[in-house]
Amino acid sequence: MKISSNWLKDYIKTELKTERIGEFLTDIGLEVEGIEKFESVKGSLEGIVVGKVLTCEKHPNADKLNKTTVDIGNGKILNIVCGAPNVAEGQTVPVAVVGTKIYAKDGSFFEIKEAKIRGEVSQGMICAEDELGLSDDHGGIMILDETKYEVGKNFADYFELANDEVLEIGLTPNRTDAMSHYGVARDLHAFLSTNQQKSDFEKISSVALNNEGSHNFTLEVENTELTPRYIGAVIENVKVGDSPSWLKDRLKAIGLSPINNIVDITNYILHGLGQPLHAFDADKIADKKIKVGTVDEGTKFTTLDGVERILNGSEIIIKDGKDNPMCIAGVFGGANSGVSDETKTIFLESAYFNPVAVRKGAKFHGLNTDASFRFERGVDPNITRTAITHAIKLIEELAEGKLVGDLLEEYPKKIEDNYVIIRFSKIEQILGTKIHREKVKEILKALEIQVLNEIQNGFEISVPTYRADVTREIDVIEEILRIYGYNKIDAPQKISFTPVKLSANDQDELENSWARTLQSLGFNEVMNNSLTSVKDETDAVKLLNPLSGDLAFMRKSLLEGLLQNAVYNINRKNQDIKFFEFGKIYHKKETYEERKQLAILVSGRNVAENWLQPKSATDFYNLKAYVKVLLERLAIDYKEIALEDERFSDAIAYECADETLVRIGKVAPQMLKDFDVDQECFYAEIELEFAQKLRSENELKFKDIPKFNKIRRDLALLIDKNITYQELYQTAKKNKSPFIKNINLFDVYEGKNLPEGKKSYAMSFELLNEEKTLEEKEISHVMDSLIKSFQKEFNAELRG
Repeated sequence: MKISSNWLKDYIKTELKTERIGEFLTDIGLEVEGIEKFESVKGSLEGIVVGKVLTCEKHPNADKLNKTTVDIGNGKILNIVCGAPNVAEGQTVPVAVVGTKIYAKDGSFFEIKEAKIRGEVSQGMICAEDELGLSDDHGGIMILDETKYEVGKNFADYFELANDEVLEIGLTPNRTDAMSHYGVARDLHAFLSTNQQKSDFEKISSVALNNEGSHNFTLEVENTELTPRYIGAVIENVKVGDSPSWLKDRLKAIGLSPINNIVDITNYILHGLGQPLHAFDADKIADKKIKVGTVDEGTKFTTLDGVERILNGSEIIIKDGKDNPMCIAGVFGGANSGVSDETKTIFLESAYFNPVAVRKGAKFHGLNTDASFRFERGVDPNITRTAITHAIKLIEELAEGKLVGDLLEEYPKKIEDNYVIIRFSKIEQILGTKIHREKVKEILKALEIQVLNEIQNGFEISVPTYRADVTREIDVIEEILRIYGYNKIDAPQKISFTPVKLSANDQDELENSWARTLQSLGFNEVMNNSLTSVKDETDAVKLLNPLSGDLAFMRKSLLEGLLQNAVYNINRKNQDIKFFEFGKIYHKKETYEERKQLAILVSGRNVAENWLQPKSATDFYNLKAYVKVLLERLAIDYKEIALEDERFSDAIAYECADETLVRIGKVAPQMLKDFDVDQECFYAEIELEFAQKLRSENELKFKDIPKFNKIRRDLALLIDKNITYQELYQTAKKNKSPFIKNINLFDVYEGKNLPEGKKSYAMSFELLNEEKTLEEKEISHVMDSLIKSFQKEFNAELRG
């Protein structure tokens, strides 16, 4: 949001410089992100002087150029080559001397230098209006009235040029009270007045109006829940035209383009006081009746931008007496009822509309206007009359209009200030420091929060309606701290806390443990938006009121977000990807389903490039190993099965109790192509709630470290090619021996010297008796039983 320093000082008088104001605003939560200079004429005509053309003759070496001598005062005569067709001897003209910067519309400039043009010296430039930024006219040089302009004078002295400093405020959505110059001034004054800084601020109120005669317009509000307050005024004999320079400069400073005096006044009130207004051509209102309500679904309506829109029936609509739509209330006006150059009578609207209804209407039609931005966040319902009276005064002054008859108003139930109780003990608990109750009272008064009653441990207070976000005790405490000053709260030198024992029922502890493990393995954590777009809407959860088409669905998988992270990094030459994310996914089947997962994505090299280790691309088995490291913390048994999933070209799953715990796969080429990823990616997802359930059900027991050594034995098995290591592993796990502690596959061989259709697996087994040293016969008994199992199940043969 842009705030003009000059405009701000219309409401608050202070000697502070703009930079200092910016610092104070940032301190109270209105973060100033930057300060820009504004000039009504770029360059402020610096370096432009009034000159008189003494001689003018054809350039000897160019048909379309003239060679002139120009007097710029103080006895200085310049030689200037000029290409304008209307230059002539005796003219009074604006001259840009050497060193002057001439600005283009886009802000770029060139500097006037002494140069030779076709062999003739040129020591300046005689300027046209567009070159000076005074208009778009480039028909020739600007010829001045010699009776009004004195040779040698600065050209800028004859103009009222506006120079301003504009603060860019990064406004948070809750601060509707500060979405105007008046609101910012009010907040700044609250801070200055309670922190020994001089400022003068006067609260805005309604102004007295003088109306003549009467009008025959009527008002009907169909639903007071959608429109709690509505005020209208009829103003006759308006003259629509250009706004005065001061008003144009105010709007230009904050990035608005002036349109005409009526529209500019409504924008001035909007950005000045924070209340959106809308002006209708009163002669186009059928039956001279204003109706505020809804229309049937499917009704067609053309807005000011010339777009025909299909109304959905829930928007608040301003209609005429024949129920013809004239405006989407609080959002956008209609093409057929707006103010034009021919308008003579206007109907001026000031209202408070239901914020939720305005937001739904704006989002449905993809509109985001200055009015909707404020209405949907909640404007002050009790400033509507103040705003319209100030607007009427300006219209009378700048457009020669005249208010006729009384204001039309519907406000059946006044919206009251919010009642809150605050306790000093709570203030001290939250802030960690004690603020004197008189200081608290002073701050509340500066914020226009009325103290209704002093109670034993605090105040009963009334919060004004313009603070829509201050409804609870904690909100008031935050307001007190803002104005008191965050910087006055000392950080404690020592922080005391009581360690809390985390149980196996704490899922956060599991997530933190897994996150630390992955980080130690070189992974980076990412966080992606839960809102996305989907190609296949099957089972997808769609938002009723999405922010945009690209954010219309809840995500069905974490994979898409991680692929977007991957391609972002790959495009920036960071091709070794190790990412993980904790997040929720959403599906709509028989019921709505929401699950939390841990997702892992790897791509590129497994180990960073260095001289000692060879370049090695990460693969499916690297990812599988990372997953197994995490699952070891669950201390559970699981089985591996093949998985069919359109996201993967090859995939497996780990199951417990016939429920899927983990999915691991190589991302399908088509999916990589869709995301413009040109390198292999491997992805795993773990069902967090299920993992936590298994963890909490598993009774962890601690035992002493064994006193005896493990014994290792190896087996080299010749088996059929279609047999997987997982099958061998599961068979070995079923062995009844309590001495088998670890099983590992350390070599796979397929090639020469093996029968057709065979392969060789070399497996190691670690054996341990925790009570004594294993004897050779015990070891042989275990190994024999394993060999028999492999021979029986897989027709395996021992290799020598």
